[in-house]
This record gives sequence, structure tokens and C-alpha cells, in this order.
Amino acid sequence: MQRTYLAFQHNCHLSTLQVAVTAVKRVASLEETNRSLFKQAQDDDHVVITDSTIFHPQGGGQPSDVGDMTTGGPGGARFDVQMVRMSSTAQGEVLHFGRFADAAAAASVFKPGDKVTQRIDVEKRLLYSRYHTAGHVLGSAVRHLLEGEVEGFDETKASHFPESAACEFQGLIDSKWKEVIQRKVDEYVERDMPVEIDWWDEEDFRVNGLERLIPDREGLGMAEGEKFRVVKIVGAEAYPCGGTHVESTKQCGKTMVKKISRSKGMSKVGYFLP
Repeated sequence: MQRTYLAFQHNCHLSTLQVAVTAVKRVASLEETNRSLFKQAQDDDHVVITDSTIFHPQGGGQPSDVGDMTTGGPGGARFDVQMVRMSSTAQGEVLHFGRFADAAAAASVFKPGDKVTQRIDVEKRLLYSRYHTAGHVLGSAVRHLLEGEVEGFDETKASHFPESAACEFQGLIDSKWKEVIQRKVDEYVERDMPVEIDWWDEEDFRVNGLERLIPDREGLGMAEGEKFRVVKIVGAEAYPCGGTHVESTKQCGKTMVKKISRSKGMSKVGYFLP
């Protein structure tokens, strides 16, 4: 199975894109591991697979895009995309879960080889991009402040979902740091630092002193020589990241640091965009 080309990783400003349908399946016919990705699926729900996509699949702490796919011409068919995930059985294949507007004609409206136009919800994409970039700003601020202050410090993972946004760190971060972190985050946002996309191989990580961030090529199903996508906050930090982002830290807007919680040697710093 050919991997889906992730067009949004090369141009996250695309809001529409014409793509080719490669498969249409009922959710009920999927393998259990893929069927379980869309727990709220109903009898009329389908999965549409295309050769390329501008829809960001849920992953890396970022929610999936939503939107629709339509065929051209008057009275064209419409497929409402409710959730997008990476397949758990076919490496690199993107599954667009949703429902055809005309459920009775679902079996015939999209066929392999058909050209359809993808359209994302631009407002939600912008919100998710702001949250994702703000999470990197927070992570960078905490690292720059506390890497030498907290025993065993390291960044581990993050959630950029608006209702549960937080960055997690190894090591215990005392609540006294909250205001200090807030000031550093404010500084980074106000400095309007550019956010750039680059493509690195393992040697690029080493040259930049970031060996600890080299991704697992085999785990990602990437071929030898294929480069990793890297998001750089110029003047602060670089992260291997497949998500969508705004163009500068200032576009995140006010980023509020919430409480710092600690458990079992780990710390979680929450944040939100008012």
C-alpha cells in the first residue's frame, strides 16, 4: 500500500486540495485495530483514503482536522470528514473517517481514481496550529530556564488539545517557577520569533547538538535517506515534529501558564490560549 502524501507538512497554508481517491470502505469492514480508532462510528460511516491529504491526522499531541471532500460540478457528492487518523495496519496510510451527505448513495459516489476536492475547517486548523506552536514555546521556555535547575530534567511529551493542553517533563518542577515560566513565555511570544520548517537527517541533528531528538526511523516506517521534518523556533528551540504551526511566536497570542502538577518524578505544566 502506497503511503499517503502529507501535503500539509509541506504547505500548511493550503485550505483546499484536489486529490485522487484510492479506496472507500465502510468502517464496519475495517480491521478491528482501525475500526477502534473511530469509536463513535455509526452504520452509515465510511473511510475515504486518498493519494494525498491536507488533513492533519490526530497525533503528536494535535487533534485532527475536520472538513469535507466533494466531487466537482452541480450536485456533486460530499463526504463530511469528522476525524482523521493514521492507519494502524498500513504504514503511512491516512484514514479519513466520516459520512456521505447522501448516505443512500454512499457506495457509488466516490470510486478509486475519482478526483475530489478536500477542504479543511480553516478556523479550527488555525486554533490547533496556535496551540501546537504555543506548546513548543512553553517547552522551550521551561528547558531554557530549568535544564540546569531540575535534577534529571528532560522534555517527554505534550498534549496540544485546547481542552487539555500541557507539556510534560522528567524531574520535579516546583510551583514557585510558574510566574518565572510565564514571564519567559511572554518574552518569547512578544519577540515574534519566526517559526520555520526544515528537513534534517541524523547528521543534521548531531551538528546542531540535538542527538537526543533523533527520531526512530524504523518505527516511523521511513526509508534510509528520507529526511525528518523539523520545526524551528528561531532563537529558541528545534523539534522533530509533523504538526501544523503558525509562522511566528507572536501569532500564538497570549499564552497562559496554568498550574504545575507533579507525580512519580514527572511534572506537567498546563497552558491555554484565552
